[in-house]
Amino acid sequence: MSRVSRVDHIAYAVAEGMIEKWAWYHIEVEGGKLTKRVDDVRPDDPDSSMKLWCIDFESFGVVLVEGIDRKKKSQVTAFAECHGDHSVQHIAFDTENLEQFVSRAIAKGVNLRGQQLVSNDGFGDLKQLFGKGYAKQNAAEMSFPEYVERPKQGVQMSTSVPQNTGKNFYQRIEHARNTGDTSTLIDFALMPSDWTPGAPQAPSAPISTRSKEHEATVQA
Repeated sequence: MSRVSRVDHIAYAVAEGMIEKWAWYHIEVEGGKLTKRVDDVRPDDPDSSMKLWCIDFESFGVVLVEGIDRKKKSQVTAFAECHGDHSVQHIAFDTENLEQFVSRAIAKGVNLRGQQLVSNDGFGDLKQLFGKGYAKQNAAEMSFPEYVERPKQGVQMSTSVPQNTGKNFYQRIEHARNTGDTSTLIDFALMPSDWTPGAPQAPSAPISTRSKEHEATVQA
C-alpha cells in the first residue's frame, strides 16, 4: 500500500517585509542552507505575485513565501493576513509512489487541485500534486496538503503519467479564488459510520532512529 513516508517540506506564508528576517532565523539560528531564491515568481503578472525562498535541512526543507501585491492582493498576502505572520500554508508529504497514492486517495474521496506537475522546487527534482483546502473557505486562505515523490537512490523516477503543466500552482489557487471555489479536500460523509482506528500500536522505531535510518538511506 502506497503511503506517505515523511515530511518533505513545510511552507510558511510570511507578512510583508518579513521573508529576509525569517530566512535569517531558519539559516543562522536553525542551521539551514538557502538553496533557491526567487524574488518574483510571476514578474509579468500585472495582478499579483510572490517571493519564494527555499531552505534545506537535509532531511526536510522549509519554504518561505511572501506576497507581492499589484492590482490585486496576492493570495499569499491574504493567507498571512488571515492566519498571521509565518503561518503554515502547506506541508508536503513524500510518497513511495505518487500515482499509486493518488489513486488510493481519490478512491477514498480525496479532492485534488489539478493534475501532477514535474519540476525542481529548490530541493531537487520531484513530482508533486496539491490537495484542496482542509477548511471550506476562500481558496487563498485555505491551508492544504501537498504530496510529492522524489527519485529514489538508483531508481529513475517515472514521469510517464500525463502532466498538467498549463497552470502552475499559483494560477490554480487564483482560479479557485476568482471562481469562488471553496470545495474541500475530503467529504467526511464518505467516512464509514462504523470506522474505528483499533487499538494503538507501538511505533516501528523511535523517531530518532527513524531519522537516522532515513539519512542512511539517502547517503547509501
